[in-house]
Amino acid sequence: MMESNRPSIENEDQYEALRDKGYSKEKAARIANTADSGEKGGSATKYEDRTKKELYDQAKKVGIEDRSKMDKEELIKALRNN
Repeated sequence: MMESNRPSIENEDQYEALRDKGYSKEKAARIANTADSGEKGGSATKYEDRTKKELYDQAKKVGIEDRSKMDKEELIKALRNN
């Protein structure tokens, strides 16, 4: 069932599964709306193997505040805890 006060969800099944696991509406929607939502395979590179710019771009994409003041380790921590 779609709620009228939430944004469009690309992968409704994944969104609902994440909500059932206790994820916030915002985080569940963000994950369910990624381009590779629902795909398996573990093909993403580890945060430690990415450049600071790549981490910054990902932090921007998911809406992490104060990212411009963060170093690489802080960006990794923020992305993991977001």
